[in-house]
Amino acid sequence: MKILVVDDNPMNVTVVKEMLKRAGYRDVHSAASGQETFELVGLDENGAEYPGQKLGEPEYDLILLDMMMPGIDGIAVCRSLQHSARIKDIPIIMVTAIGDSKKLAEALDAGASDYVTKPINKVELLARIRVALRLKEEKDWHKKQDRKLREELQLAREVQSAVLPQPVVEEHIEIGAIYRPSEELAGDLYAWHRIDNSRYGVAVVDAMGHGISSSLVCMFIASVLKDAMIKLVDPVLVIQELNRRALQLQFADQLIQYYYTALYMVVDVDRGQIEYVNAGHPPGLLLRAEGGTEQLQGGSTAIGMFEQIKVTKQTMGIGKRDRVVLVTDGVIDVVNAPDNEKLETLFEQLAEPAEGEAISRWEESFFLDNVQTGRPDDRCLVWVHMKQ
Repeated sequence: MKILVVDDNPMNVTVVKEMLKRAGYRDVHSAASGQETFELVGLDENGAEYPGQKLGEPEYDLILLDMMMPGIDGIAVCRSLQHSARIKDIPIIMVTAIGDSKKLAEALDAGASDYVTKPINKVELLARIRVALRLKEEKDWHKKQDRKLREELQLAREVQSAVLPQPVVEEHIEIGAIYRPSEELAGDLYAWHRIDNSRYGVAVVDAMGHGISSSLVCMFIASVLKDAMIKLVDPVLVIQELNRRALQLQFADQLIQYYYTALYMVVDVDRGQIEYVNAGHPPGLLLRAEGGTEQLQGGSTAIGMFEQIKVTKQTMGIGKRDRVVLVTDGVIDVVNAPDNEKLETLFEQLAEPAEGEAISRWEESFFLDNVQTGRPDDRCLVWVHMKQ
């Protein structure tokens, strides 16, 4: 346990150090001024780190700081220390002979965690030191747990990103996505799979909620979806299997039920046809090369809500240079329009003719940070382009 005693009076420093030594605190250091304090902790007067300073754990566990010192007083020192992320969590006990409640309040507002008055009462000082160190120990434990959680979240995000498919660029078809999670982990998912030489299964999923819980559900869905696309192929069978497996998720709290929406389709390049089921998801949009549009409307309720769901497969023709666009709610939310007009406005913007590459235009319109207002949602846009 390393303690720093800051006082311009050498006698006061000697008395305090002796008190601490007799109480079992052996690693006690001292500074005679605010400037010397900054030098010991590796900061300048503004609380900025010295060039080349290693930003590791702080050296001191506690600072006993005299309030009244020539030059830079204790309150100014305390305020500057709070500017350093490395130092600000060190508890500071202000030592003062002033009984002015306004000055004490100013010291506490500047970042001091407690204070003792002169002449120092040994019992009181040691009690306040124990409280401050106990609180620091708890704070350090939480910081360690937070750091561990951030590291685990980063790993989970990398794993989640690794399951997302790479773009498909073939002679007759192109499949890709624009994706922007709102947090470390996302509740949106997209997937595609080449079924045979002419058919591709394509899906987009939006799980309820945000963060860890929805992302774990998404990882479960990704596993089930991949298996279903390979083995079952048909959109009706795939959606039914997703629903069956979703209902297998059991939670200790019976009031918790995770559901999700999905749109799964099979694109047949040779036949010029798509078969799809929309399970409670926002409609997809088919952009015709000649300028018309058609919506991929619903075919069942959301997945995971009911044991038995009625699933209806839809079929559409798709020609050369046509595009299919699938989105999640987060893309709809960023559209600048009244809530009841957002979807239609989005479709109008997707269908707008423009110079240059449509994908770049969509990314600029719906995925840059400056288009997001309020609480962010995961944003995902998947496109299928039938090439010439």
